[in-house]
Amino acid sequence: MRRLAAAVLLLLLAGGIARAVEPGERLADPALEARARAIGKELRCLVCQNESIDDSGADLAHDLRVLLRERLKAGDSDRQAIAYIVARYGQFVLLKPPVEPATYALWFGPPALLALAAIAIALRLRRRDTSAPPAPLSAEERRRLARLLDEGT
Repeated sequence: MRRLAAAVLLLLLAGGIARAVEPGERLADPALEARARAIGKELRCLVCQNESIDDSGADLAHDLRVLLRERLKAGDSDRQAIAYIVARYGQFVLLKPPVEPATYALWFGPPALLALAAIAIALRLRRRDTSAPPAPLSAEERRRLARLLDEGT
């Protein structure tokens, strides 16, 4: 049982290593490789969607890592390399898209929905709290109630 647990733990730990940048992709220049790794953390894997291309083991992520490194070796700045990839794959490739009219719904939609929900809940609670208590029984209603209660006993 201990061996099985150790094997499972080893596989889980190795999973993170297996998804890292492959040795064949790495650049010889450590400065360029550091830039590529930093930029790779900002780019989304279009297959996995919630992982950066540096963390993903998908073939498309591999292709994006290679493309990024080619652009950096060609002399592109970080911004130029990102702009090139965005031009090819669209803004969805960015893990943190810029705040601009095309992405307003993405950035401001969830907080707006939360605010609307809070307002709706507050209004609902306010209406419930302001309900008037029932009017007291008139003299005739009290006599009738007393008669009904006397008949039942």
